[in-house]
Amino acid sequence: MALDRLDIHKIKHLKDVPSAEEFLYSKIEKTGNIESALFFAKEAHKEQKRKSGEPYVVHPIIVASIVAALSGDESMVIAALLHDVVEDTAITTEEIAKLYGEDVALLVDGMTKIDSIRDKELIPSNSDEKLVISALSFRKMLLASIKDVRVLVVKLCDRLHNMLTLDALPPYKQRRISEETLVVYAPIAHRLGISFIKNLLEDLSFGYLFPDEKHEIESYLQSHYHQIEMRLDSFKTEVATLLQKNGFSEDDFEILSRIKHKYSIYLKMQRKGISIDEVLDLLALRVLVKKDIDCYTVLGLVHLHFQPLASRFKDYIAIPKENGYQTLHTTVFHDKGIFEVQIRTFEMHKTAELGVAAHWKYKSGGAHVKLDWLDNLQYQGETIEDFYALIKNDLYSEDITVFSPKGDTYTLPLGAVALDFAYAVHTEIGNKAKAALINKKRSSLLSELHNGDIVKIETADEVISRCSWIDAVKTSKAKSNMRHICNARLKEINTQVGKNILSTVMNLNYSRVEEWLQRQGCTSIDAVVGDLDKLRELVNRYTQEIAQNNRFKRFLSRNRFKLKQYTINNIEIYSASHISKVVFDYCCHPKFGDEIVGFLEKGVVHIHHKMCKVAHEKINRHEKMVFVRWESQNIFHYKVIVSLQNKKGALAEFLTYLAKLDINIISIEFSEGNEGYYRYCEILFESNEAELNELRGKIEQKIKVIHMIRTDDAYKQ
Repeated sequence: MALDRLDIHKIKHLKDVPSAEEFLYSKIEKTGNIESALFFAKEAHKEQKRKSGEPYVVHPIIVASIVAALSGDESMVIAALLHDVVEDTAITTEEIAKLYGEDVALLVDGMTKIDSIRDKELIPSNSDEKLVISALSFRKMLLASIKDVRVLVVKLCDRLHNMLTLDALPPYKQRRISEETLVVYAPIAHRLGISFIKNLLEDLSFGYLFPDEKHEIESYLQSHYHQIEMRLDSFKTEVATLLQKNGFSEDDFEILSRIKHKYSIYLKMQRKGISIDEVLDLLALRVLVKKDIDCYTVLGLVHLHFQPLASRFKDYIAIPKENGYQTLHTTVFHDKGIFEVQIRTFEMHKTAELGVAAHWKYKSGGAHVKLDWLDNLQYQGETIEDFYALIKNDLYSEDITVFSPKGDTYTLPLGAVALDFAYAVHTEIGNKAKAALINKKRSSLLSELHNGDIVKIETADEVISRCSWIDAVKTSKAKSNMRHICNARLKEINTQVGKNILSTVMNLNYSRVEEWLQRQGCTSIDAVVGDLDKLRELVNRYTQEIAQNNRFKRFLSRNRFKLKQYTINNIEIYSASHISKVVFDYCCHPKFGDEIVGFLEKGVVHIHHKMCKVAHEKINRHEKMVFVRWESQNIFHYKVIVSLQNKKGALAEFLTYLAKLDINIISIEFSEGNEGYYRYCEILFESNEAELNELRGKIEQKIKVIHMIRTDDAYKQ
């Protein structure tokens, strides 16, 4: 790789022009054009200083050095030297075009456009608003420069140098720029496959945004340094010996060891709710070989010699990621520990580290880099918090690649289902999807997709709302569009249901209720369905109105409109008339937690899912309805993965302990290990403990917990 740790350390401390120039020419051969552009940049910025006091021109020189190390592309290096000239001085892109050609001018213009859009779209640095809204401009920034992907690479190098010298700025600006980097620029590097820059940007931002968490991780790594090094060296030596014994010479391969970078460790800990010593892929080896077929030979040897975790194997050589990334990933046991092993050729390694910067193809008509993922970042009226949650899911999850029947490729996050694919093809396809064919086999739209699947979607004539499926899809595009449809649909249903409930309580027909609500100026009647106080308020208002009318006083009893509470079969009902029974109709039979409605018929409440077609017909017929909701339930469903020592009686002992915690086991699955290894048990169970962390703490008193979640969503059971 053209940049190493020593280079990064050196960049942070380059403060003068001669040192910066020397570093530049250590990364690229001096040419007349580069020398001229360097002089041009020095003249243009000669009066400017950075916040740290150093000459401003040091910045573009270092950016050009990073670009040179990544790509060696002369036009990009010159553009990097001149990238701030148009914005900061009176020099125009036309002048740059005359001096250095249209290619350089277009790159500089693209950089200038990104900066101008950034200035326009981002909130001011003195604003109290959450900076995450800056992510909303991230798509626009990309679209402004999508004509040439090289602009993005130069911009990433520019941002990297800014982050390496961020300590010169005040703390509030450090946080502001770091969050923008983490939400906007690191994901661009990820999608372009430039993992070297992506990892650096993430770790640098992480340090400013989460200093305590970074310190905790660094402290762990430092305190366990010798142990980690010994484990890595031992495993590395054993793999090297294995390869040499099976026909590989020392010149045929290289083995690199690595520890997962800090921000990636933090994300894994956050997502899984685990401590750092439970991160399964904390330690890894990369085996580099000369030929593609050698990758599979090495994989076979590793799997035959070390016990693999089959569920964690991925073949990105046969099916590369959209950004060109190719590597075999596997995870194996070694000396009672777990190691990730990545196997790739030397050429694949270059692509994995440098991404698109490793393979420029401009002379053949442009860089062949797909940026279709931009089209998936569509958000409709989300709050900033919702948007952040959605965009993080899109940008930081692992990818799979699936195909349409015509062979078009689509990159989706790991765990995506067929309905995610439908939305990736087109919003309308997703909205009207009714069935899927996966590898020519009819499958549910909620079927999880895997690398290499061929997916075809069948559509209906009308939009289909699937409100209970929102948590089952993975991509933000699917979630956002489904939520948009369902919010409108639910508002419409709730408005009708609210009027039906009032009609039943007040003993008025539907049209009379509508007239009364109009006179009262009630425009948000849909709120009645989920808000008992709102319902009572309207009923009381109607009662008072009747009471003030002398003609109706004799017909009005004190309790005529009073809502009484009934609790039957885990359902709370509030009704003005007597309720004797609750039944779940066979047409939908909703599960606990689903959106429900209740129809009243001769003292019996019939419970339906709110999206049930039968219920829809009843609602439209304005049948009698009552306010219903699920009773607060004390039984909660969990899934836990634990590391169970492979010794006689260990499982029985653990299950006895769970029984003492009043835990009801539903199912157990575990992978057998060889003597001395651990077994990874996956257990589904029920408990009356609602607090996940508290329950996890109790379990961890007995055994090591790798992963634990609540599974109360009926559609993920």
